[in-house]
Amino acid sequence: MRQRKETKDRRNEILTATLELITEDGIDRLRALDIAEALGISTALIFYHFKTLENVVVSAFELAAEHDLVNLDAVLERTDGSVENRLRAVLNEYGPTGRAVGWRLWIETWSACLRQPALREVTHRLDMRWREVVIELIAEGVECGDFRADDPRGATWRLTAMLDGFAVQLVALDGAVSRDDVAAWVDRAIRTELQL
Repeated sequence: MRQRKETKDRRNEILTATLELITEDGIDRLRALDIAEALGISTALIFYHFKTLENVVVSAFELAAEHDLVNLDAVLERTDGSVENRLRAVLNEYGPTGRAVGWRLWIETWSACLRQPALREVTHRLDMRWREVVIELIAEGVECGDFRADDPRGATWRLTAMLDGFAVQLVALDGAVSRDDVAAWVDRAIRTELQL
């Protein structure tokens, strides 16, 4: 039993180091040797646990995204009040002004998805879990009469795609827009999209 815990701990150490290196240097520059040196272990140990570097990257991103989804659940649990308050809290958590694992990591991952089908699959699956929560909240708001939207799915995609674009502007383009601008524009988009 003790060895199993140590194995899990080692795997998590490898994944955490991988996330730090990806955030710092990017996925394309990541090497198993870099991870091993960061942890003071051999590359053989990395390949023992994950078989390939691609598996390390996919597992690391899954870990980070799952952490974001735990935060999402916490936001839903602690946000009281109207469906609008809950929706705004979720979109704030999702967006570049929230605590999501790091937009740099998401942007790096989107780029790598062009070349890594396994990463594309997991990224799509995890991204859809965020959007499903937003779809459900918008549908709930429509049902109770707080929102007017003929297509909750379309409204969700428009709002979250806008947040994705703002994240690129804030993170990858070094603050081409300000956080205050983003907050104001998101508020306006929510009001327009849901006819508030």
